[in-house]
Amino acid sequence: MQNYQFTAVDRFLRYVQVDTQSDPQSTTNPSTEKQKDLSRMLVQELLDIGVADAELDEWGYVYATIPANTDKTNVPVICFCSHVDTSPDVTGAGVKPIIHRNWNGSDIILPDDSAQVIRIADHPDLSHQLGNDIITASGTTLLGADNKAGVAEIMDAAHYLMTHPDVKHGQIRLLFTPDEEVGRGTEKVDMQKLGAHFGYTIDGEALGTLEDETFSADGVSITIQGVSTHPGFAKGKLENALKIAADLLASLPKDTLSPETTDEKEGFVHPTHLEGNQDKAVLDFIIRDFSEAGLHEKETYLQSQLNNVLARYPGSSAQFVVREQYRNMKEVLDHHPAVVDNALEAIRRAGLSAEQRSIRGGTDGSRLSFMGLPCPNIFAGEHAFHSRLEWVSVQDMQKAVEVIVNVAQVWEERS
Repeated sequence: MQNYQFTAVDRFLRYVQVDTQSDPQSTTNPSTEKQKDLSRMLVQELLDIGVADAELDEWGYVYATIPANTDKTNVPVICFCSHVDTSPDVTGAGVKPIIHRNWNGSDIILPDDSAQVIRIADHPDLSHQLGNDIITASGTTLLGADNKAGVAEIMDAAHYLMTHPDVKHGQIRLLFTPDEEVGRGTEKVDMQKLGAHFGYTIDGEALGTLEDETFSADGVSITIQGVSTHPGFAKGKLENALKIAADLLASLPKDTLSPETTDEKEGFVHPTHLEGNQDKAVLDFIIRDFSEAGLHEKETYLQSQLNNVLARYPGSSAQFVVREQYRNMKEVLDHHPAVVDNALEAIRRAGLSAEQRSIRGGTDGSRLSFMGLPCPNIFAGEHAFHSRLEWVSVQDMQKAVEVIVNVAQVWEERS
C-alpha cells in the first residue's frame, strides 16, 4: 500500500460532523433516528465504489459485500464491523475536527475551551505520536473517533480492495451498527443475512493491539416504591423514595468496586442513572467483571445492600431486575484460535509489534461472538473516548486500514 492515497482521514472528517449520539433512555430501534444520517452516507459511498449490494435496513444496520476474487472455494467469509453511534456522555453535535500536523510534543490546547488540554502526562500513548498528525475536536464536544475512526478505516479498506483486484481475498461482509454505546448494537443484527463465519470489530485503542478478552456485563435496574404523603402531615408516615435511593448509593464502598477505584482485572458496580420523586425512584447500574461468577457476586452484594437499606423503611419495597448485556468474548475465541492468530499476523505484516490485550469494556464483538460470529477487536487508534479530549492520529488510522487489508489476505492465503 506504499503508493496508495488513503481516504480514511477525509472520510473521518466528514463522518464526525454528523451527529449520531445514541440515547440509553429511548425504546426505539435505533435509539435515535439521526444515526441513520451517517448510515445513508455510508451506503451511498459504498455504492459509488462499486459495492453493489450495500443496504440500510429499517433498524439502522448497514450490510454490504465485497465479492471474493480468489479461485479458492474454502475461504471463510470474514466480517468487518464498526458502530456509527457516539457516546451519550458528551454531546456529538457541532463537532469541529482539527488536525494538529507534525505534532511536536507540546500540550494540545483545544481552542473553543482552553481548559481542555491534551497532555502526554495524562495520555501516555501520545509519547509515540511525535511528528504525527493528531486529530482532535475543538473542546466543546467529543470527537467521535469512537467509533467513526473504525468506520472510516473499514470504508477505506473497502475502497482499496475494490480498486486493487490483484489483492486476493475471500468474500468480505461489512456491517455498520447503531446503538453500540447503549449496549444494543447487535440487538437487531440478522445473522443469517450477514452470513459470515468470523468477524473483527475495528474499535480498539493503541496501535498494534488486538483485544480478545472483554468484561462480562449486566445491567441492573432498581425501582423503589416509597410511601408518599403530604409533607405537612408526613411525620411517621413519609418514606421518601429519593432518600432511599440516596441511602443505597451512600452504602456503596468508597475505595473499591467502582470504576474510579479499580483497574486491570477488577470489576465494579457503577450507578449510571437516577430519576424519580418521593413516591418512586429508579436507579440504573452497570455491573462489570471478567467472569460470570464475578458478576453474580457483585449483583448479590448490591441486592444485599438494598435489603439492608429497605429494612429501615418498612412501608417501602423495591424491584431488582438484572439484564444480561454481554459476556467475555474469550470464552468463544479460545475455541477458534485462527481468528486471533490471523489478526496478529496481519498486524505484524503492517510492520507493527502485535500485542494482545484485555479490555475493560465491551464491543459489538462481545455479543456477536456469542451469537455465532467469533469476533475479536482490532485497534482503530481512538483514544480518550467518551470525552472532549478524544484524539486519534492520521498515521494510526492508515495503519489500521493496512491491517484490515492484511487480514483479508491472510485468511485467503491460509485457507
